[in-house]
Amino acid sequence: MHEGSPRRWPYSANNSPLALPEHPILFTSKEVMLLDGFEGELSDEVLQGPSLNAYFKRFGNKTSSLDELLAKENAPLIDERRPILLQGELANPYRLQDINMGPLPLLTVRLEGICRTWADGLDPRDAYPGVHHVTLARTPGWWERSHIGLATKEQLKRIRDWLDNGVRSTWRPVKLGEGSLRFEHAAIDAPTVDEVEWDGATERVSSTPPVPTGPSIALDDVLVVVHTRQGCYNHRGRIARCVHMHQRQFHEGLFRKGSSHRWDEIITLK
Repeated sequence: MHEGSPRRWPYSANNSPLALPEHPILFTSKEVMLLDGFEGELSDEVLQGPSLNAYFKRFGNKTSSLDELLAKENAPLIDERRPILLQGELANPYRLQDINMGPLPLLTVRLEGICRTWADGLDPRDAYPGVHHVTLARTPGWWERSHIGLATKEQLKRIRDWLDNGVRSTWRPVKLGEGSLRFEHAAIDAPTVDEVEWDGATERVSSTPPVPTGPSIALDDVLVVVHTRQGCYNHRGRIARCVHMHQRQFHEGLFRKGSSHRWDEIITLK
């Protein structure tokens, strides 16, 4: 992981969501700045509202708090932003630069009980194989890392407009009704393919998850954007998880060679 221009980022959005930031960062149009991570004091408290914002404000670098870094960019501060789960290429500095996102903090979190999976629809705006955006599906016992962006109202609109690509309501901003989120300050590996148990109807993971390194986040405080057309790919009843099947492998091996899970069958929303 390095600081510097977003165009020095080693992975283009066309490889999304591979090798996205391993550490919290502040994205700007000219620079990717590393933010200090820390071990949060673990407790049974679920962060929400003021306590969640107070946790966000603990991030920064060696010389400035996150709010101070945003102020230097003449950008809205944390209290004027809203957390949104960015589970795909919208956590990639290349993509953020492409769509002129403006200063955006990206913080690492852990998904629990829900997984990132490929939306069953191709965005043709990039070169072959194009971009397959990422949606969410349930998997009891699952865990993996993802990213929360602290976005302004204008950035939230830009995110949705980018995903919709002129076709309104393809992507829907929602609140999750299942699974959980927590801050994650360590590098963790998701369960392997062999750890996903399949009984012919449902998939689950029974392995012991890594020890938590950060507190839980109230689901009501986080926006999520999910694919509401076909939903996600149905791989003979199973889910093609992003951590197990990379984008090119998915496109060449599975895309449009099967059916779809409807979005409201694979995840519960509020």
